[in-house]
Amino acid sequence: MPYRFVLESGVRSVRGAQAALMLAALGDVVLETGETLDRHRPIGAYQGIALASAQRTPQQHAAGGVHYMLCRYAAGDVIPRPLKDGYYLIVSLAPDGDLAHGIRGSAEAQERMNAEL
Repeated sequence: MPYRFVLESGVRSVRGAQAALMLAALGDVVLETGETLDRHRPIGAYQGIALASAQRTPQQHAAGGVHYMLCRYAAGDVIPRPLKDGYYLIVSLAPDGDLAHGIRGSAEAQERMNAEL
């Protein structure tokens, strides 16, 4: 499946990337890669709720769509990105991770995954 390759290459290419997950609209994990995945599953589901809420706001006010969010925590950064058909992508970075490359890499993964959906 091309999605797995996209996730795995995304994690390998970004310094400090801990995990990448593709989740369905209700927070079910479709694919995952990286380290300590049990910790990232609930984080991914929670970020999906926040992303869905953020996506409703521009729709209500005729503004542009949400391409990604950036959530910064002491334990690291999380980049949620919407995908087609209600799926979404989560990239988790360590506190010392390369945030700029994480944002760029997750954008590339988002584009490649959307092309496959």
